[in-house]
Amino acid sequence: MFTGIVETTGTLASRETRGPGARLRVATSLSGGPLVIGESIAVHGACLTVQTIAPDGFYCDASAETLARTTLGSLAVGARVHVERALAVGDRLGGHIVTGHVDGKVRLSEREELGESAKLVFEIEDASLARFVAPKGSVAVDGVSLSVNGASGTAFDVVVIPHTLTVTTLDALRPGDAANLEVDLLARYVARLLASSPDEGATRDASLLAKLKGAGFL
Repeated sequence: MFTGIVETTGTLASRETRGPGARLRVATSLSGGPLVIGESIAVHGACLTVQTIAPDGFYCDASAETLARTTLGSLAVGARVHVERALAVGDRLGGHIVTGHVDGKVRLSEREELGESAKLVFEIEDASLARFVAPKGSVAVDGVSLSVNGASGTAFDVVVIPHTLTVTTLDALRPGDAANLEVDLLARYVARLLASSPDEGATRDASLLAKLKGAGFL
């Protein structure tokens, strides 16, 4: 479990094909004590497992599914990546609950400078994910927790503040570039509940909708 508050950036130092998957080497410097083999770590928003510890970072394995669903299979070796260690009990939850289970990819379609901030407009490649993205909701783009400013069809926009532009790679994104998207966990479960079979009771669904509206989610 992560928060989407990027701890640091690293470099995709190598990607070695291993069957249908690949072994990635990430060069980075992390705080919070030494890494432990087997611990979960988010690399550009994707939850991976530390396989081997290297003097300048770590190795991890990415499955064929991870390589296909995320940008980790297409990023150029040498590219900067976001790195976040798993949330520890008692840590501040500064962003939102992020699982590191990337849902799909988005592409930057437009960038507008707003003083020292920037408005980024993304297009969701998998149209079925659009229903999980709503204004004032949360998304993780390349593992960065962001608030949705507006959403229409398969597009949504976010305003990225100067601090986030400075400490992440979002400032380097240009129209046409791909990024990893994780939708909000709450949105996924709400959609699943509302999609339950009719024989489970329309009354329950009406009650749930009323509660969500009362809480400001709808």
